[in-house]
Amino acid sequence: MSSLDDEGLQKQSRLLVRQRLRLMVNQYEVHAETPGGGEGELLAFAQQKRMAFKEQVTLYADDSKSRPLLGFKARKRIDLASAYDITDASGRAIGVFRKDFKKSLLASTWHLEQPGLGVTTGSERNKFVALLRRVWQVIPYAESLPFAWPYHFDFYTGDQIAFSVEKKFGFRDRYVVDIKDPRLDRRLVIAQAIGLDALQSR
Repeated sequence: MSSLDDEGLQKQSRLLVRQRLRLMVNQYEVHAETPGGGEGELLAFAQQKRMAFKEQVTLYADDSKSRPLLGFKARKRIDLASAYDITDASGRAIGVFRKDFKKSLLASTWHLEQPGLGVTTGSERNKFVALLRRVWQVIPYAESLPFAWPYHFDFYTGDQIAFSVEKKFGFRDRYVVDIKDPRLDRRLVIAQAIGLDALQSR
């Protein structure tokens, strides 16, 4: 049973996100980290239909998809700068994130808004890797290969780092999410971390 809706989630300072390789959908597992650094309890399971006309991702308690926990959905269709509303299981809005299209031309930049906390802004730490990823994306058929460029996103609230998302180098997408700001709603962090992968090429 997932503890995503329990107080225990808010105490998590490190989360592990792994993408499952499937033909017609993107699927993600979100785990707590064990003391030894491995994957612990499954906190959430997410699924996104590829090539959907309007972006929407739902997170469930597990891969049976019987109990929705939260989700995010684009406000507009086919809009590179669209905001994504994050909602809880009852459909209540709990936050917003959006891609900064102009700044993302050089290094992907996102803004995450949490009520009462303000805006947390994240961008790629390594601009050289950001450039390499853009070159890779224009190579024919490169995006279809089971290869993941590593990258780091650092999110700041003011001049203080709030959390980071590190994509590991390898043949499948794996992420380590380190949370520094105890005020951050972990549900929003999870939504943003999955959005970085699911929406990165948008």
